[in-house]
Amino acid sequence: MEKRDYYDVLGVQKGSGKDDIKAAYRKLALQYHPDRNREPGAAEKFKEISEAYAVLSDDEKRGQYDQFGRQGVYERYNREDLFRGADFDSIFRDLGIGGFGGIFERFFGGLGSYGGFQGSEGFEGRGSLRGDDLAFDLEITFEEALRGASRDIEIPRLSECRTCNGSGAQPGSSRKTCRECNGRGRVQKVRRTGFAQFVQITTCPKCNGEGSIIDKPCRNCHGSGLERARKKLQVKIPPGADEGQSLRLRGEGNMVQGGRAGDLYVRIHLKPHPEFKRQGDNVIYETRISFPKAVLGGELEVPCIDGRARVKIPPGTRAGTVFRLEGKGFPSLEGWGKGDELVRVDLAIPQEISRKQRELLEEFAREAGEKP
Repeated sequence: MEKRDYYDVLGVQKGSGKDDIKAAYRKLALQYHPDRNREPGAAEKFKEISEAYAVLSDDEKRGQYDQFGRQGVYERYNREDLFRGADFDSIFRDLGIGGFGGIFERFFGGLGSYGGFQGSEGFEGRGSLRGDDLAFDLEITFEEALRGASRDIEIPRLSECRTCNGSGAQPGSSRKTCRECNGRGRVQKVRRTGFAQFVQITTCPKCNGEGSIIDKPCRNCHGSGLERARKKLQVKIPPGADEGQSLRLRGEGNMVQGGRAGDLYVRIHLKPHPEFKRQGDNVIYETRISFPKAVLGGELEVPCIDGRARVKIPPGTRAGTVFRLEGKGFPSLEGWGKGDELVRVDLAIPQEISRKQRELLEEFAREAGEKP
């Protein structure tokens, strides 16, 4: 089943401001919140409107969606990133209904930390560490953008140390449990003021939150568990890829010890074509026709990205006229339909003409009531 447009899901116009989008979501959330609505389909509807709000309330995600649709959003953000930063909890507090954290966990099988919401302990721990994202610029041809392609790239990045397998300890030795935090990676401090008791949980200062310490650091990585290496990757370019699009390769960014790798964003750049220009999903081709053809009409053969086509030139065609060849453009990233090729014709004015051509033009001018 094809998913609906985010704007239609929330019932707002494409140019709507953030306040209108938030108001629309509040109204729908109150109607479909699982703690208030037990009807079949309500939970799916709530997921749908929440995803739409998470994207449209964020300028960067909204821009990605407006340009590339859902596919562009899904390629750049995972489920957790998609919802991160949206102010769900404040909305639900204002409405006086259950928070979004538990609902997210129930629907999507995990929460981590997003939108200012954290787990019950208010501490994310080492397992939530994530390496830096990386970017790679890739230039593709018009033909690759039309049909899609696979390209091999090689990137430098921080990877797990091959000598110690990421432990940071010299082979033959091992990490030892930190006595300060007993392997938890965090310490708890209790402060009492009168009848009040305040509990503060912080990163363990001795092991820096790792829960273990190294007696003999690895000589290759000096205890970091990481080394700089180059990795070869294959990038799949979808048909219709355009300038500025980012393709996300999850887990192919820099590694971090005790956590997970960041992502790699491959930024697409379209190599200029000697004959064509691109405008969205459409291809622009500019050419010239002779004065007789413009007046009398005829046929014109033009190149296309995937071959050639013929354009019918009607009599009396003016300079600047644009002819449309349907379906001769780029495929839509939305997954359906193709753009067109737009052929713009101008008049070719010869710099030199023969005596016979001059006589004919002078005769034409006299017939038109002009003095040659």
